[in-house]
Amino acid sequence: MEIKQAAIVGTLESSDIQISLLPNPGKGLEIQLQSVVKVQYGDAIVATITEVLESFGITDAIVDAADRGALDWVIRARMQAACCRATGTKFNWKGEDQ
Repeated sequence: MEIKQAAIVGTLESSDIQISLLPNPGKGLEIQLQSVVKVQYGDAIVATITEVLESFGITDAIVDAADRGALDWVIRARMQAACCRATGTKFNWKGEDQ
């Protein structure tokens, strides 16, 4: 799926994550992470971000994530919102196979 416009979601409040999603035509994925828990959970955060991008079929994007200790489900929800906003699609609340 192609990113049509830049999207910013989330906040810089404690236990949240702010994500900027930008187009990166033909250059693959670039994920930049700033996190208060990067040493402990940086790989897991990047894995969640990558998984959501793959589920949307996004292969060329710049992701700038500023994490303040968000749980996995918060990261996933913020990424889904960013992907929907950036691609102009609506989220499928019923799941992929319904």
